[in-house]
Amino acid sequence: MSYLTQEQLLKLGFKSLGKNVKISDKAAIYDCKNIEIGSNSRIDDFCVISGNVKIGSNVHITPMCIIAGGEKGVVLEDFVTIAYGVNIFTQSDDYHGYSLTNSTIPKKYKNEKKLKVLLKRHSIVGAGSTILPGVELEVGTSVGAMSLVTKSTNSWSIYAGIPAVKIQDRSNELIIKEKDYLNNHNKN
Repeated sequence: MSYLTQEQLLKLGFKSLGKNVKISDKAAIYDCKNIEIGSNSRIDDFCVISGNVKIGSNVHITPMCIIAGGEKGVVLEDFVTIAYGVNIFTQSDDYHGYSLTNSTIPKKYKNEKKLKVLLKRHSIVGAGSTILPGVELEVGTSVGAMSLVTKSTNSWSIYAGIPAVKIQDRSNELIIKEKDYLNNHNKN
């Protein structure tokens, strides 16, 4: 994988950009003036990131993901992992047939749902999953592959399915490793 140079990253004009950020030269990043990226975060090949997006530190967005922040915004807090092919949307057309749909139609003929999406620390979203507008993944949420997340979650829980439902609790022992990592990483 080939990453943009520091000079190329700075030319994109991000709202803010941490240290040691890696973005694939094959990723498509739009509206950079509205995007914040924390230190040690990485965006891989064929991702599309647009709109209001805030990416914390130590976040990994793996290949082929879509993060559509739109007006309301997507926040990925520190230590969030987004696996292959995950889609995160802050807006959606009305599928009930009471309004027109798609980007070619003026707003006055549409009834879009527009809500912020928040993925809190240590959330991990499995491959091929989709997160819909208004969802908050609480701290330590794990979402299984191919899940459709339509509602907010409980902390330190594992969700899976269509729609995603809680299937069990998740250990929070990784917090010990986080403290060790931060102590050792900050010394370097």
